[in-house]
Amino acid sequence: MDWLTDPLQFGFFVRALLAVALVSVLCALVGAWVVLRGLSYIGDAMSHAVLPGIVAAFLLKGNLLLGALAAAVLTALGIGAVSQRSRLKQDSAIGIVFVGMFALGIVLLSRAPTFTTDLSNFLIGNPLGVTPADLWGALAVTVVVGGLLLALQKELLLASFDPTEARAVGLPVRRLDSLLLIVIGLVVVLTVQLVGTTLSVSLLITSSATARLLSRSFKTMIALAALLGTLGGITGLYLSYSLDTAPGATIVLVNTAVFLLALLLRRRE
Repeated sequence: MDWLTDPLQFGFFVRALLAVALVSVLCALVGAWVVLRGLSYIGDAMSHAVLPGIVAAFLLKGNLLLGALAAAVLTALGIGAVSQRSRLKQDSAIGIVFVGMFALGIVLLSRAPTFTTDLSNFLIGNPLGVTPADLWGALAVTVVVGGLLLALQKELLLASFDPTEARAVGLPVRRLDSLLLIVIGLVVVLTVQLVGTTLSVSLLITSSATARLLSRSFKTMIALAALLGTLGGITGLYLSYSLDTAPGATIVLVNTAVFLLALLLRRRE
């Protein structure tokens, strides 16, 4: 049992376990919407589109997280505006806004005198570097996002899958779509800061996609995505400790393997 208990003597490892569990629950809450609405591209897009906000905050010596949050909100509103006014599909709008924002970030980055460790750590993320303050922040965001999505679940479902009926009963479909995009952006920013871009997208999409293969109801999908993400995260962290590999990438590989196993089992049914 030493392999199970030895890592727990390190505070950073325990915090990493708690962070992965919290982020898994948070990503499951919004990941179900991402997968069901075919917005899987948005996780990766958002994680790159916040770059100009991060760099601008860095250049102004401000808070990097606030800069990223501002960029995420602008990106979400921009995606909504482009898709609604141009009649393009949402994936096209995501691609246009994402590339524009990322290019703006690169231009701003070229003005930065140095690419410091603080900025690179924010962009790359490190589960083993999570602080107690990060955990409390993740818990607060999880509670707020969970409460918001639960309160608007019926309205969001109707607006997502039958917008014509939603408009007929007086629901503000455009505002609900924009709200969902903003929530996704905020969750992506938080999870990228805690666990990095790659793991953030994996928890947001891969775990929810696996749950989609194995569940038949929306609530079951969310619960299963949270469970699979947590178990995959814990397994990946222990493997990375034993094999001395990158923790984020190891967790992603575990989540991918679980998805492939679920896909194989479904095909055999």
